[in-house]
Amino acid sequence: MKASHRLLAVLVAAIWGVNFVAIELGLRDLPPLVLTALRFVAAAVPLVFLVPRPSARLRYVVTYGLVLGVLKFGALFTALAAGMSAGLASLVLQAQALMSVLLAAAVLGERPARAQVAGVLVGSAGIGVLAVGSGGHATVIGFLLTLFAAASWAVANLVMRASGEQRPLSLLVWSSLVPPLPLLGLAGVIDGGEAVLDAITGLSWRGLLAVAYVAYVSTLVGFGIWNRLIARYSIARVAPFSLLVPVFGLSAAWLLLDEPVGPTELVAGAIVLAGLALVVRRSTPDRDDATTAGEGGEPEHARPVAA
Repeated sequence: MKASHRLLAVLVAAIWGVNFVAIELGLRDLPPLVLTALRFVAAAVPLVFLVPRPSARLRYVVTYGLVLGVLKFGALFTALAAGMSAGLASLVLQAQALMSVLLAAAVLGERPARAQVAGVLVGSAGIGVLAVGSGGHATVIGFLLTLFAAASWAVANLVMRASGEQRPLSLLVWSSLVPPLPLLGLAGVIDGGEAVLDAITGLSWRGLLAVAYVAYVSTLVGFGIWNRLIARYSIARVAPFSLLVPVFGLSAAWLLLDEPVGPTELVAGAIVLAGLALVVRRSTPDRDDATTAGEGGEPEHARPVAA
């Protein structure tokens, strides 16, 4: 992976780390599924009128929207509202890195190098240290929903990779049309239609800023870059960078929410960085890059998953 692309992956991790602070603030004004629905409405409109349609087949666009929007983010936002602390959620969610590597190997035949497997395991150990020592709290349902969100994110990475999409931003924007109606329907069943309407019409400036960040910065910028990297490189090269999200998340919570950061967090952060160093270290040329072919280095498209 090029050095510039590694920096982009780190930037995405930073964006997503701060995202947990934005979500926590947004949930003070909005029910979780309503906040999730507004996120994707804002991500889709007006860009859906400005960007071309995705090159991938419709089933990939719809599936990506359902898995990422309804399953992953619907579960994550609900978990945070159900008692999962933002810091601990950012930790548990990164189980997707290992899940993504395993799914890509099983379904797409992307075989990770030993250094990548070792890096993911070391980084996951650092995440475990953070989870045990960070002092975060969670309900059982909150923890299970976050773990489900991690699995859904891994599947979304797989769908993105399998789609062969040539315009990742187009896929992201057009697939954002899929989640709002199912999410608002679920919110109406869970919270009641009147509560949903009141939450939307009574949106505060804090809620608007939270929606703006999670829609434009986290979704369009963050996932826009992430999907481009997933389309170009193997999942095993990209997914482990998400292990940095809790490091940035805890730092953002410390800076913006006054949450303390102690020695345990510092040690665990060093372990995560060591794991990431194993993933990105230079090995046999192009050995780990499943998508670079020929002298021009143009990406090959992953073969689609059998329907």
